[in-house]
Amino acid sequence: MLIKCLFLYTLIQEHPELKLSSHGRKVQQLGRSAPKIEGLVAGTGLSSLIVFSVDTGDRGLISSFVERWHRETSSFHLPVGEVSITLYDVVSLLHLPIVGVFHTFQPLHVDEAVLMLVELLEVLGEEARVETAHCHGPYIRLSWLRDIYQSRCQAGHWTVAAHAYLLHLLGCTLFANKSATHVHLVFLDALCDLSQIMSYA
Repeated sequence: MLIKCLFLYTLIQEHPELKLSSHGRKVQQLGRSAPKIEGLVAGTGLSSLIVFSVDTGDRGLISSFVERWHRETSSFHLPVGEVSITLYDVVSLLHLPIVGVFHTFQPLHVDEAVLMLVELLEVLGEEARVETAHCHGPYIRLSWLRDIYQSRCQAGHWTVAAHAYLLHLLGCTLFANKSATHVHLVFLDALCDLSQIMSYA
């Protein structure tokens, strides 16, 4: 009996329960961009992410891929051989550019995050400090960001609305994190100049 318990414990340790989460519903909650910012969003080359969502219905299939992933080689070891995900897969699946300028994300201090929120999303400094304190760092809640987006659309602040929309989109697709509720503000830095985004790889 003891050996059986040790075996089960080892099995659970080696393959903990897989938690799958898809943020596609959060993108759908925000919906398509407001007509006044469609051109700004399209100009960034990120429009394809609006309809991108991973279907996590087949847990067995995804678990099989997870079990065959090797961190050392960044590839899957399958019965047919070793398979890697390439940049051309990114192009064909996500329709994102792979040739261009690299954007280096620098570590972000909370004070810098607050300043970016004030400048790019036009929130009050105190409101930005409360939100980052609530999130324990340079993060904001996706739900809070959706509220900012709606209010900026109602006020007719279209560039600010585009910043909020794109940050939400990136936080739900390319840069989704395990919290499933927050987005790191370092990505807002890449959205400062919307005309530059298309040049990034």
